[in-house]
Amino acid sequence: MPIINVLPHAEYCPEGTRITAPAGTSIAEAMLEHGIGIEHACGLVCACTTCHLVVREGFDSLNPMDECEEDLLDRAWGLEPNSRLSCQAIVSQADLTVEIPRYSINHAKETL
Repeated sequence: MPIINVLPHAEYCPEGTRITAPAGTSIAEAMLEHGIGIEHACGLVCACTTCHLVVREGFDSLNPMDECEEDLLDRAWGLEPNSRLSCQAIVSQADLTVEIPRYSINHAKETL
């Protein structure tokens, strides 16, 4: 089973962790199943950017982005070339390393 290395994030995963996920599972589903409470304001249906993350290793092993995800990512805080919406990024057989950005759009609005 593939391993997802989650880099440390002060709020969601302070120490970082390694979790497993069966191929065909979204990164968001895998994180939530392992107690990592990544934001998902739209209920994991690709209608917001709160579950945005950066794939540091294994990006090319994920399913291709569709047009909806590409359009939404343009609104994500801290967008990088290897950004994905975790609700849409489907795990294959390869291990991944992911980083949850410091802020999401929701978090940035709440802290202003």
